[in-house]
Amino acid sequence: MLLQEPAESPYDLRFELFGFPIRIAWTFWLGAAIFGYSLVDLVDYAFQDASPGRAPLLLLWALCLLVSILIHELGHALAFRQCGVHSAIVLYHFGGLAVPIGSTGTTRPFSRLTEKENLWIALAGPLAQLASAFVLVGIVKGSGYRVAAFELMPVGLDRFPGVLDGKPIESAGLFSLVTFYVWPSVVWALLNLVPVWPLDGGRISNSLVLIFGGRREQALWVSVLAAGLLAVYGFKNGQMFMAILFFSLAYSNFQMLQQNGTWRY
Repeated sequence: MLLQEPAESPYDLRFELFGFPIRIAWTFWLGAAIFGYSLVDLVDYAFQDASPGRAPLLLLWALCLLVSILIHELGHALAFRQCGVHSAIVLYHFGGLAVPIGSTGTTRPFSRLTEKENLWIALAGPLAQLASAFVLVGIVKGSGYRVAAFELMPVGLDRFPGVLDGKPIESAGLFSLVTFYVWPSVVWALLNLVPVWPLDGGRISNSLVLIFGGRREQALWVSVLAAGLLAVYGFKNGQMFMAILFFSLAYSNFQMLQQNGTWRY
């Protein structure tokens, strides 16, 4: 998703999936616990005695988040592969990264990708994540149940057609599984589509500007303005993490703009 690859640690989990090296930094679990605790607490309170407790719910949340973000990064990695670039996946406290790791044989280095290829690679992650969420939504709706996760989403998404129709899910475990997967999958994917560098949306915006003959400075201005507006929104609505995150991104993009539009890959 964003920022830079974290330092390696002996506590990281490593494995391979579909030919891609995967590294899960130990900080991923810490970030999952911090970001998910309030949602876990809400579900635990809603089910009262029927709840399995905060600790099992927090573990379920972390696993759902892991699968969701891994699917997002696999979308990027598969798009890289389609364009002839090898990549590895890293999950950490800020989300995930699909990192180009060089090329062999007939594959090309990352720096030689066209802007249309960059556009597709940036889009592939959020699209894969959203698709996985709506497959689960379709299964739940097809079984006659409502997807209560949308009630917990930002204004606008809570009015998504039809998702709140149907019977409530009475099982605490099943309710938690659906909510803990759908909520971050939709919110995370849409957050990434905001046109702010280095989010996926910022990369998409940059590629579109260049494809249509514009300059990178124009994409930077879009990034600064979008990040600034979201920072103001966060401050006004008491969402301090969001406000600080987008304020810092607005500032970093403005700094790049001051440096003659130099973009760092």
